Amino acid sequence: MPPREDPNGGASSASPSEPAPPQPQPQPSKGKGKKKDEKNDDDLSEEDQALKEQLELYVVRAQDPDPGVQKLALESMRNLAGEIAQEFQKRQDDGVTTDSLKELVEQIVSFHMKHNAEPEAVDLLMEVEKLDLLVKHVDSTNYKRTCLYLTSSSKYLPAPDDMSALKIAFEIYMKFGDFANALRIALLLDDKSLELKQIFTATDDFHLKKQFAFIIARHGLSTEIDDDIAADENEKEALQDIISNIKLSEGYLTLARDIEVMEPKSPEDIYKVHLIDGRGATSSSLDSARQNLAATFVNAFVNAGFGQDKLMTAPSDSSGSGSSGNWLFKNKEHGKASAAASLGMILLWDSDSGLAQLDKYLHSNDIHVVAGALLGIGIVSCGVKSDCDPAFALISEYFSRDESIIRIGAILGLGIAYAGSQKEEVRENLTAFLSDSQVPLEVLVFAAISLGLVFVGSCNEEIAQTIICVLMERSEPELAEPIIRLLPVALGLLYLGKQIRNYCDVTLMSLAYAGTGNVLKVQKLLGICSEHLEKGETHQGPAVLGISLIAMAEELGVEMAVRSLERLLQYGEQNIRRAVPLALGLLCISNPKVNVMDAMSRLSHDADAEVSMAAIISLGLIGAGTNNARIAGMFRNLSSYYYKEAGHLFCVRIAQGLVHLGKGLLTLSPYHSDRFLLSPIALAGLVTVLHACLDMKSIILGKYHYMLYILALAMQPRMLLTVDEDLKPLSVPVRVGQAVDVVGQAGRPKTITGFQTHSTPVLLAAGERAELATEKYLPLTPVLEGFVILRKNPEYHED
Repeated sequence: MPPREDPNGGASSASPSEPAPPQPQPQPSKGKGKKKDEKNDDDLSEEDQALKEQLELYVVRAQDPDPGVQKLALESMRNLAGEIAQEFQKRQDDGVTTDSLKELVEQIVSFHMKHNAEPEAVDLLMEVEKLDLLVKHVDSTNYKRTCLYLTSSSKYLPAPDDMSALKIAFEIYMKFGDFANALRIALLLDDKSLELKQIFTATDDFHLKKQFAFIIARHGLSTEIDDDIAADENEKEALQDIISNIKLSEGYLTLARDIEVMEPKSPEDIYKVHLIDGRGATSSSLDSARQNLAATFVNAFVNAGFGQDKLMTAPSDSSGSGSSGNWLFKNKEHGKASAAASLGMILLWDSDSGLAQLDKYLHSNDIHVVAGALLGIGIVSCGVKSDCDPAFALISEYFSRDESIIRIGAILGLGIAYAGSQKEEVRENLTAFLSDSQVPLEVLVFAAISLGLVFVGSCNEEIAQTIICVLMERSEPELAEPIIRLLPVALGLLYLGKQIRNYCDVTLMSLAYAGTGNVLKVQKLLGICSEHLEKGETHQGPAVLGISLIAMAEELGVEMAVRSLERLLQYGEQNIRRAVPLALGLLCISNPKVNVMDAMSRLSHDADAEVSMAAIISLGLIGAGTNNARIAGMFRNLSSYYYKEAGHLFCVRIAQGLVHLGKGLLTLSPYHSDRFLLSPIALAGLVTVLHACLDMKSIILGKYHYMLYILALAMQPRMLLTVDEDLKPLSVPVRVGQAVDVVGQAGRPKTITGFQTHSTPVLLAAGERAELATEKYLPLTPVLEGFVILRKNPEYHED
């Protein structure tokens, strides 16, 4: 049958399908030849005329019923677009006006948009620097594909083109009423001119506004709801509650109950000593202060946010003191501070119950317990705002105390509680410490760190100047102290995501370009790593971390950075090798990639103690909150291998706690919303802890182990919790699978692969995506993560 279908073709059955397209072929090629001849002549307006005629010819051909002719016309149109881009460049170089090309460009763009070739249209407009013309050519059928291409390509564009591409995508989303996507871009741009208010006021749908509030709360942005956003008092209060993360603890516990992991776990449940053969098993039972300190952290990380555990909140026996008191005093000095603060981690996000339970420790006679309680108050309030500001009221009373440890507890507690809030009262209180020459160095450093956390990404010049003055005024012996390395980090946090010597320069640069994927900066940092330093120079460590910070923006950059870091391991000097494991840990945080896991496993047995300890902590970071069985097995082996090394064993225990973070319900990844948005507060917490880990022996293994609690800033439930319009949990079937990149693909391709169907609430691992498996409900946000409000589909009819 098929051979006879085209009788006009000629004699043989093979030829009919071939001659049809070639008949019109000579015309375009003649026209093209003619156009090229004209192009070689002087630059005349007639040439534009010829181009236009050519274009019209292709448009007519593209509407030809014969698919062969259509295909040729589309190819020719692509070639023509390429020639126009070259002509535009040539005219720009010669200083000739390019206005005459504008009409042609518009016609080609219009043609591409109608024929599912949005990427070609966007590319042409980028070439001729007329991307703003795109807004009037998109329609409701192709705007999503167009914006997806714009946002994805923006990662690879140089500044300022990347920002303009995102702004055009924002305009298009607003034009078609896709406000949730517009909000994601506004958060990514972090541009004050793209007021969040205009997105809220663009819709009267209160339930949609609640979904916006959930997205903003997950990003950690401090936003005040005013009368323009919600005129009704009740509505205003409901939105402010969501943005203040009041619902977070409740939602997290709903997930925990559904997955049936509410039962508290003890450190022994994590260590699984009975699975270790021989020598390691005996050492684990020793009741040393350091082992107890490690158990405190493991207990805090594993039961984070559950509100109950077996060490600090367990009900008392016959004695009235309760087990929390008993456990507290099994620690020494600074260990008591961490033990008291661990209660804050266990009651994470539940500020009402948390503040009540921590209050009793504030009246203790032991200064370390008071300091720990103040830090605990900060941890409980982390990411959760309240109208009456109880954290500030409780903590600020203790600033005037003489004891350094109490001041540090209060300062760090305040920094964690108000991270990213840019609260003026906090600035006034903390800058007072920086400008006081009598303040001990350690208090001063923590005041700077807390200021950096509270004003992260604000570029606040006043604070920056104060920190620089502190650095300049300190004597040489003081600048040699290990803790001083955190001052440049504080300075860098002020400029996080915005564009003192070597250590300061490198730290500032890496934080200013964090998450941008800027290849030139990565090259510059690699150059710094290739230098041979004089003794005493330490800035190559931050340079290695900087490579990770900048390259973590997208998957391709991550893979390239992993390769570069492996080279540094082979050929770098000792201070570089010590930072590489931490850099790899940051690149794959809460995402245990097999190749990185294997590299860490090798390094955890390295001859250099600093390298092996960094590798152990990083193994914990890449497995954070995943319950990864392979990593857990590695740690059991390491605890038996290092049973005589107190420092290494402490690191192994901390890392074990991280792997089982929140019993596997939490993540430390600063990226969210389908890896599209980077939370500056979460990244600030991670960077501070990693810089502290650059000198593990002096800081984490010294008396500043409580800095590990700064990780609370990055902890978020890795859940999808669907709720109805009244915010009551609603269980619906969802498909969860590996995310697939569908940028530039025509039609509606599948966005996930290898999926399984579950009922919500569900856990989402790194690189996974969820989609609704029912048409009964419509989600109010395009990305199913965290809290998602569902609305009944009016067009759905049950069979």
